[in-house]
Amino acid sequence: MWFKVSGLILRNKILLLTVLAVITIFFGWHAKQVEMSYSYAQMLPKKDQAFKDYQKFVEVFGEEGNLIIVGTQDSNFFQLEKFQKWRELCKDLSGIEGVENLLSVSNTYNLRKNTKKKQFEIENIFPDTISTQEELDIYANKFKGLPFYKDVVYNSKTDAYLLAITVNKDKMKTKEREQMVKSIQQLCQKFEKDENVKLHYSGLPYIRVVNAIKIRSELYLFSALALLICIIVLFIFFRSFKAVFFPVLIVLIGVVWSMGMLHLFGFKVTILSGMIPPLLIVIGIPNSIYMLNKFHHEYVSHGNKIKALQRVIIKIGNATFLTNLTTAAGFATFIIVKSDILKEFGIVASLNILGLFVLSLLLIPIFFSFIEPPSSKSVQHLDSKFISRIIDRLIKITQHRRKTVYIITIVVLGLGVYGITLMKSSGYFLDDIPESDPVFIDLKFFEKNFDGLMPIEIMIDTKKPGGAMQLTTFRKIEQLEKKLANYSDLSSPMSLLNLLKFSKQAFYNGYEKYYSLPNNREKNFILQYASTGEKNVELLHSFLDSTRQITRVSIRVKDVGTSRMEEIYADLNMHIDSIFTSDKYDVTVTGSSIIVFKGTQYLLKNLVTSLALAILLISIFMAIMFSSWRMVILSLTPNVIPLIFTAAIMGFADIPIKASTILIFSIAFGISVDNTIHFLAKYRQELNVTNWDIKKSVILALRETGVSMLYTSVVLFFGFGIFAISSFGGTQALGVLVSLTLLVAVTSNLILLPSLLFGLDRLTTTKAFKEPLLHIYDEEEDIDLDELEIYYSDKKSDKKDN
Repeated sequence: MWFKVSGLILRNKILLLTVLAVITIFFGWHAKQVEMSYSYAQMLPKKDQAFKDYQKFVEVFGEEGNLIIVGTQDSNFFQLEKFQKWRELCKDLSGIEGVENLLSVSNTYNLRKNTKKKQFEIENIFPDTISTQEELDIYANKFKGLPFYKDVVYNSKTDAYLLAITVNKDKMKTKEREQMVKSIQQLCQKFEKDENVKLHYSGLPYIRVVNAIKIRSELYLFSALALLICIIVLFIFFRSFKAVFFPVLIVLIGVVWSMGMLHLFGFKVTILSGMIPPLLIVIGIPNSIYMLNKFHHEYVSHGNKIKALQRVIIKIGNATFLTNLTTAAGFATFIIVKSDILKEFGIVASLNILGLFVLSLLLIPIFFSFIEPPSSKSVQHLDSKFISRIIDRLIKITQHRRKTVYIITIVVLGLGVYGITLMKSSGYFLDDIPESDPVFIDLKFFEKNFDGLMPIEIMIDTKKPGGAMQLTTFRKIEQLEKKLANYSDLSSPMSLLNLLKFSKQAFYNGYEKYYSLPNNREKNFILQYASTGEKNVELLHSFLDSTRQITRVSIRVKDVGTSRMEEIYADLNMHIDSIFTSDKYDVTVTGSSIIVFKGTQYLLKNLVTSLALAILLISIFMAIMFSSWRMVILSLTPNVIPLIFTAAIMGFADIPIKASTILIFSIAFGISVDNTIHFLAKYRQELNVTNWDIKKSVILALRETGVSMLYTSVVLFFGFGIFAISSFGGTQALGVLVSLTLLVAVTSNLILLPSLLFGLDRLTTTKAFKEPLLHIYDEEEDIDLDELEIYYSDKKSDKKDN
């Protein structure tokens, strides 16, 4: 098969280059149009009950996550000059396109009883004109006498004040949201500078925009760093401009294809798909290293360039295909996860890894067939004394220190199993944001002063029109709120009861002692006042549906992690079941925080499944290639151990299992098994040449593939290592832990795998260990070059090549 493939490639060079150029131009046109994703990554499938509950809540009450929060802590907030500046800031912010509403101390309102019209009239607590400090103090004391606003827009104990900005939900899904957030920041930063105060920013829209901007900047940074690392490593190894330029050109074409494919499939750049370009650069370069190393090895052995290029395709074409297939399989398993962000990442990454294989297989032989044969300087790396000493040392260890290797392996496995028992599962909303990041610091400010920002919504359906306005419903909600008050991680609830208490206080002329739930006698005439007037009706509708059958209780929760959220969620449902009878009430706990918590749990469970699937698929590929279950087990052993080792490190270092860390195992396993495939493929070839001399075959395989394994491992280690400088914790973990896993994997493949072949020679290397997909060619077998020669347009250059 690969003999025919090599002939097709070398006979149709111009045609293939033209086709690839057209494809690249096509993808390049699409790549120019790819856009950043400006919507929240949905982790729950649409059929999930938690997702359905949230959609029902949105239909009744609208989205609750469109608030950008600005906060400050200032004991002199009510000094006249500062207060006036704050009002000016609010006025300027309201003029920004996309800002729909603002709620702050300066524009709070009070209810005033109008006995003639029998309704409450809404009036601003702070009038437009305030001339003196004494006047402001009067209004400030009036404001502080309204419990309705305590811990909502201010915290009297810490002198913290909050400004809630409602932004247009449609604008938040477009590129314009960046300019809107920047405009808000510019006005607030000017206020900070003028008044010498510190402002804090948070809210779901703000966090998403800031993260999107960081993703875009890191996309360019990591792509450039990955490219730089590959260029440096390639030049150090091969000492040749050609051996650097063409592999880099190939991976850059692959990057163009990947970006074009994103747009072609209707995908956008997310925190995961933004990692695809640097990943392709790092993963794609090893193809070229293996092929160039084989090309140089062949050329040195017989001095024929075309024969060497053809043997590159024949000898390692199958192994390279299998290595790329296993790597692609590691990414492709994310497709089964019903999360759009992971599915898109898996589709594009896996397809383009296979695309890189095609590009390498075609372009390396074609490019190098046009240029001069490698010079003596270019092939000096084959005789590198440093690399030779390393290979010789590895051979001695595998021949004479196998017991030590086995003991160390058993110890590592033992520690690994113990470390795995220490692993914990957790996930936070700001999981990937470092504690030193302003976004993290600001969120903690709001958690400290306002008990968090993440919304939990309890939707209460009374199953009959008007049922939400009955006193029995009020009493049950009050019971629930008393239970919720015992949780330090939750804010004070905001519900219809708060508005009724506010109304009762207003009915009794604003005396603070009357801020309580109306009794049965008071309820009717207070509701009559509260239900009359357009603005009063609007206030009621924020807590009621149009039929007054459904009401809500809104709570804010701190970013306590999935483990604690699971406890809170269970407790909430337990309290609800004890208070609300199922025959009269249908109560649902939902909100953005529940969606994030449930989504993280769902994602984690599915990623574990995808890891198991990756191991299964790769095992099947290995079984097809080697036709021996014993060899499959042998080949998986040096690649499973690094996963156990990394899992143990996570356990000892208290790195939790979460969505961003579970990704590591599927990716690392798919890549690490590549070295095993190359080694065993070469080992099998040598068995045929040496007449089934196992020990000699292991040594020969280690001498040739060991060099490429070392080269590619350096590229992969430093290539993934660049992600460690990311500002996102998940990306950092990916870089550090994948690099660590691959380092252990190459050590395992260079030492443990040959040791097992030496020690278990007759047990593992049986007659079943044949090659159904790859014909073994003798190293000295001559290839008919005349057949290739007649297709060349330039006879002179062909003769020179031959």
